[in-house]
Amino acid sequence: MAKFSLYNIPLKNLSQGKHTYEYELDRKFFEAIDGDEVKKGNVNVLLTVKKTSSTYEFNFDLKGIVQVPCNRCLDDLDQEIDSQNRLIVKLGKEYSEESDEVVIIPEDEGEINIAWFLYEFVALNIPIKHVHEPGKCNKTMSTKLRKHRAVSREDEDESGDIPDEDTEFTDDEEITENIDPRWESLKGLNLE
Repeated sequence: MAKFSLYNIPLKNLSQGKHTYEYELDRKFFEAIDGDEVKKGNVNVLLTVKKTSSTYEFNFDLKGIVQVPCNRCLDDLDQEIDSQNRLIVKLGKEYSEESDEVVIIPEDEGEINIAWFLYEFVALNIPIKHVHEPGKCNKTMSTKLRKHRAVSREDEDESGDIPDEDTEFTDDEEITENIDPRWESLKGLNLE
């Protein structure tokens, strides 16, 4: 973790009260941390550390943009990051994570490196499904995806073509044509 020494916070030397730190997570940070989710981006971090008698309360405010691959076309997609996170740090005999928010740091070390925590806060702020807006995906990749996609006969239209994933149904008639006839009898059911 020597390359992340900038993210070391010496807990023993902190006086009572609040302390503020600012960090910028750029492409070099994400490449060096070598995580699976994010490889590049620019995120500003404002960290406030509040020391009480036996604990340290870390409040993180992260804002910025990271690039992640689109799930559909694999091109880079800008994903906005806006997250507030909290971490409680205590001094103890050995390192342990008591919960998602509570960490115990060995008292003889007396410092915490927050680099991996910062990366996790960014990665956890990315939605599970991240795709471009309709019509913004790489056209070549979208065409190949449609060509090789497995679909049922019900998904094909009258011409035998498969509708684009980017196509949004706006007409009620288009949607009702695809309703399974077994569900049709439930339309007249009065539930009130």
